[in-house]
This record gives sequence, C-alpha cells and structure tokens, in this order.
Amino acid sequence: MRATGYWTMIVLAGSFSIGVPAQDTAVVARHAAATNQVKRLAAEMTARCLDDVKSAADWTRQKPMLRRQLAYMLGLDPLPARTPLRAEITGALDRPGFRVEKVVFQSRPGLYVTGNFYVPKDTPLPAPTILYLCGHSAHVHGSKTQYQDRTVWYASHGYCVLSLDTLEFGEVPGMHHGTHNLGMWHWLSLGYTPAGTEVWSAMRALDWLSTRREADASRIGVTGISGGGAMTWYLAALDERVAVAAPSCSTFTFGSQAEHWLARGQCDCIYYHNAMGWDFPVVAGLIAPRPLLITSGQKDAIFPPDGYHEVYRRGKRIYDFMAAGDSDRIREVDADVGHSDPPQFLKASREWMNRWLKGDLAPLPESGPDLPMEAPEDLACLTELPRDASNFRVQDELTSPVRLREPRSLREWHQRRAQVVSGLKERVFGWFPTGRDAVPSRLSNPNVGWGTRYAACKDLAIESEPGVWIQGRLFSPTGERGVVPLVIYIKEPGERFYSSDLDELLPFLGRCHLLEIRPRLSEKTMSFGEFSDLERTAVWVGRTVAAMQVWDILRSIDWAQRQFAGSSDRLILYGKNEFAALALYAALLDNRVSEVILNQPPSSHWRGPALLNVLRVTDLPEVAACIAPRRLSFVGAVPPGFELTKTVYAKAKASTALRLVGSAPEAVFGD
Repeated sequence: MRATGYWTMIVLAGSFSIGVPAQDTAVVARHAAATNQVKRLAAEMTARCLDDVKSAADWTRQKPMLRRQLAYMLGLDPLPARTPLRAEITGALDRPGFRVEKVVFQSRPGLYVTGNFYVPKDTPLPAPTILYLCGHSAHVHGSKTQYQDRTVWYASHGYCVLSLDTLEFGEVPGMHHGTHNLGMWHWLSLGYTPAGTEVWSAMRALDWLSTRREADASRIGVTGISGGGAMTWYLAALDERVAVAAPSCSTFTFGSQAEHWLARGQCDCIYYHNAMGWDFPVVAGLIAPRPLLITSGQKDAIFPPDGYHEVYRRGKRIYDFMAAGDSDRIREVDADVGHSDPPQFLKASREWMNRWLKGDLAPLPESGPDLPMEAPEDLACLTELPRDASNFRVQDELTSPVRLREPRSLREWHQRRAQVVSGLKERVFGWFPTGRDAVPSRLSNPNVGWGTRYAACKDLAIESEPGVWIQGRLFSPTGERGVVPLVIYIKEPGERFYSSDLDELLPFLGRCHLLEIRPRLSEKTMSFGEFSDLERTAVWVGRTVAAMQVWDILRSIDWAQRQFAGSSDRLILYGKNEFAALALYAALLDNRVSEVILNQPPSSHWRGPALLNVLRVTDLPEVAACIAPRRLSFVGAVPPGFELTKTVYAKAKASTALRLVGSAPEAVFGD
C-alpha cells in the first residue's frame, strides 16, 4: 500500500430488500420519510401544474413540446412507422338497423388488432363516427363483446362505430400487467407502458376509418370507460383527428393517486411514465379547444373526486384561453356511483356526441328500449391465433430499445459518449438537482463491538434530499496515520451495522477511513406488493428506487469529498450485484471518480435495476465503457456481455486499466 500522495474512496452497493427487527423504529421512520417524500413530490407537482400558463399565447408556444413529451412518455416518440394495415373483413352480420363487420388489421407488422365496425342503414353517408375504446372486460372473443350496449346505441342512431379490442383482452392477447404484478421492472427501463401500444393501435384505427367511405373523418368522437377512458384521453391529446372526446371513470392527478396510495389498484396502461415531471391536467390542455366531457364516479375507489375535480379545474383554464369564450367545450359530470358507467353517464356522453358531431341539442330520454345484443362468438373476427402475431412481444419492441454497437473510431466513440451522458441527464436522471451544495449531516457516538479495536467509530446521518436521511457509520484510523484511503461502503441488503459484517473490509480498518452507507429504501423488508406500490408511485414523479439510490451515492461522495478535501487525487467506487450498476452511473456522472470496482454486476438493465427510459439511451456495457480511460476492475470474473467495454478500452489505449482482480483489497492496494 502506498503511504502518501492520495486517499481512496470506495462505494459498495448491493440489491434491494433487507430485513430489520420489528422494534427498529428508526429504520421504519426513515423508510416512511422516503416514502412520504414521494407523496409530497407528487402533491407539489399537481399544485403547480399549468400555473405557468398565463395566456393563449403561452399555451400555443408550449403545446407542441408538451405533446411530443407525452408521446415520449407513452413510448411513442418517435412514432412507429405507419406500415401497411393489411386490413381484412373476416365476416359480417346484417341487422335491421345496421351492418356489423368483423375487422382485423395490423397496427404494426404482426401486431393484430380486432374490432367490430357498425355501419348504420338509412343514414346519409358519410356519417359521424364513434371510435369506442374498450375497457378491461375479459372475454375470449375480445373485450368488444362486453360493450355492445354502447356501440349498438350509436349504430342505431345514425353513427358509424368502430369498437376496438384491448391489447390485454383482444382476440390475440398481449402482455399487460408487467409492473402491476409480474415484476417486469425492465418495462420501466424500456420506457414501456401498454398505454403506448393501445394508443398506437387506436391511431391506426383512425387511419383505417379514413379509408372507409361510410365514415366522416372530420366528425370522429372517441369514448370509453376505465382503461378505455384513459386511452380516450391519450389518443385525443396526441391526435387532432379526434373531434370530440368523452372519457369515463379514468381521470386523475398523480398527487391524488399518491395521496390515496392507489398504484396497486391500477393497470399498467393507466399511466404514462412521467419522465418530464408534469401532471395529468396537461393532457386536458392538449385536447383543448376540442369538446371534452369528463364523467366520473364520486365513489370510484381508484379515480377519487379530488383527482378528477382538479383535472377539470386546471384544464378549464386552458379551455378558457383557447376556446374563445366558449367555456362549455369542457364539462364535468359526476354522480354518487363507483367505478361504473351508469345510465346518467351514458346519456351525457350520447348527448355530447350528438351536440358536437351532429349539431343536435335535443335531450335524450333517461332510458330507452332494450337493444339487441349478439352472442360473443358471433362477433369474433378470428378462428385461430395468427402464426406471425407479435402481440406477445410488442412490449420488448415498441420503444425501440437501444442496440449497442462497437464504435469504428475513438472520435466516433467520444461523440457517442457525449450522447449517452446527455440522454441520461435528460431522460433518466432529469429530476436530479442541478446544484450539489454542502450535505447536511450529523455525527454521533455509537455502541459497537470489536470493530473499535481496529479504528475509532462514529455514526453518521446524511440528508440526501430534504427530509430524506440515510445512515452511515465511519471508522477512522487512530493515531497519526497521515494521508490514508477513504472507503465508502454502501451496505448490501441483509447486513446490519454489526462488527461481524466487517470481515471483507478488515484489510481497510486502521489503514483507511471506512464509511458504511445505506441508501434509502434498502433497510426495510418489503413484500412484492409493497415494493411494486413504491416503485410505480415513484415513476409518477419521474423516478425509480434505483435512481434515488444513485443520487444517495452521489451525495455520499459529496459529503466525503468535503470532509476529506485536499487529501486525495484518487477516488474509487465499489459496487456489488445490482448496486454495481448504480456505482457505474455515479462514476459516469461524477468526474471526480478515478476508478470503479464491480463485483458480479448485471450485464443489462433487462435483468438489472430499473432506471426509467435507460434502455432507450444505453445499457450497462456501454456505461462501463464510458468510464474509459479510468481504471475499471472486475472482481472474480467479467460477466458475459461486456465485450463492448473491452473494445472501447482498447481503442482508448487503456486496456491495462481494465482489470480482473480477486478481491476489493487487491483492487485498492495492489499495483
């Protein structure tokens, strides 16, 4: 070991979910503080939503950017190619007032969409048209079979109607509950939500309707309940071809959803991944000044009144600016019901469509005669699953995940590296504060065991963000040691602050300053449901648990850098398992880091920690390559998949800086 000239910092990290004794109220309190911060951030985001819009000119200026941001957060920027629809009519039913066609098209190659197209009889053509976006009502012959009371009414009253199956409950079903209950956290890294697939298929449905002479493409209304209501919101916000919108039981603010802690009750498709940090009233603004009717249940357990009232209130400000005094273009209707579409809502939606698509202001009766319903099997469009269907894998393809490739030259690599850093700062870690000032901290004397035979000991608390404290323990050499390394060890889940946990680190005691650090939300055991609620709620404010832990690592570096300023020209981060990946990001974002040590890192975010949108920007082998020419050490073995890392180090003439070592002490104290 070198005795003078530098000190060394090491950050080690592990993975999620550790056990704590029931009586450890301090751990519970820190966990609650970090959780409550997410709720507070969501509430603050709602409270400021659209407040910066002071005029129609303000909104006109912002609208194109916000629309593109929404498309990105749905996984639709850039939009997929408008490939041939390959539409087929596989059958038809002739009924007294209308004809029902069985429609199949491909919204992208192999992504099959099924629906029923109703064409009214004895009606001047082209007719006003309704695109009905179904909710999540399961049936083997498609969700469209469960909403016939809606579609048949419109067809019987002079409308063309296209009733569209959902991705989840279509005749060719696809994955839907990836983060809700299947633990597919790479969906977050992909920036994928099934809402993007649903909205894209609805856009292509509008393309198909434009080919039908019976449908008036200038008079298209969109409506649906629950998941279909959410898709109504997003489609109308993104596609100006929607002339009128009437979403039902689907309106929320992220502040309300977080306050009531509702992630567990919501399907994946309800939300966009909020990387841009703005709330749902913006979606209402993007529809303005086109007519918008919002119907909601006062007893709706997953879309409570405080959320939908706030969307209406804030959205109406934009309508007041943009509708030239016609404030009636946005309307809110609610009733003392739950998550349902009662006759009152159906009547309101039908009158809304009649008014804006037909110019018919006549009130409708509260109820009408029973309408004929078809047997579900008679509405089915397919008899078997298409062999080339991609519905089952669209979640891995829609957002165009990055494909890593080797650079042809060092110059090309430097350009690519700059793109990676820029993309990470904009799309993955955009919420990181721009300033990293002094870190509030507290030192105290702990009650510890035999570790004090090797070094003096202090407990440390660091405030990583306002109200969010992370715990640490500092071991310092006793006596006059001169310049010594500093090791920051971010403890793995399952470890406590016990001396017996120090075995791996004993070579550092007395020879280094050793600071053990725990990131937020890693101390308390969480069930899958608890973690799912927390992770999905964090996404509402543009974060993930792993991203917050990267910030904690950066703040730990800030604290140590100030505490031991001027005593080092070498700074090392050390990470294990999933936290090895987070150590890489901390090193990439902090140029003070001179070396990274990786112990069994994942080779991709397809299996590693979730960072929002990261797979649309880069992946771990490329992030590791970005460390070049700084020293990068793998403990034990280099996992498969890091070939790109080796290539870049070679092009940077830094092959000797990419090392295989037997242990962390060897990486630090060896030559």
